Amino acid sequence: MRLQRNMRYAPLLALAGLAGCASLLPSADVATQQSWGNFEEARAAIERIVPKTTTRAELSAAGIDPLQNAAVTILGLPDVMQRFSVGSAVEAQDLDAGIRACLTAGNDCTGYAIFVRRNERKRIGNFWLDSLNFRRETDITGWTFNALILFVGETVVYTVNGGQPRIHEKEVTRNPLGPLQSFGEAVGSALR
Repeated sequence: MRLQRNMRYAPLLALAGLAGCASLLPSADVATQQSWGNFEEARAAIERIVPKTTTRAELSAAGIDPLQNAAVTILGLPDVMQRFSVGSAVEAQDLDAGIRACLTAGNDCTGYAIFVRRNERKRIGNFWLDSLNFRRETDITGWTFNALILFVGETVVYTVNGGQPRIHEKEVTRNPLGPLQSFGEAVGSALR
């Protein structure tokens, strides 16, 4: 009777053992919730901005608005000043005319800082070594994008953008003791 009951689970165990098991490994996706699907789309959106012509309302209509786009942060005058600390290394006349116009505009100088991150973490490798915590391999892919837009009043006076168009990293964690590794670390920290 007991053997018959255990035999019901045999197909499930066999299926798990034969599945190659890599598809059973976890994955994660980290993304800033915004409308750009890739680095090129984000860069193209910023490069369409024409300093001294484009307005804040036009940016809002294009989705570059802190109320619509989670990637956009509002900058006040102190934030802008901190980014362009003029002093011993950089003289005011060395700055772009748009930056100078913003800094001399006082409280009319505001900005948007944009940071977009898209990372996908996918565990790869041997299911059993991963599950038993002996060896975990993670493949990390994605991209990042950042931009700065400065305004005097409601008009854009300066833009710049950058970022990393392609991220591809591999993270490997080895634990010689497997599932006992964290137990040993917990005991060690408890004894301290």
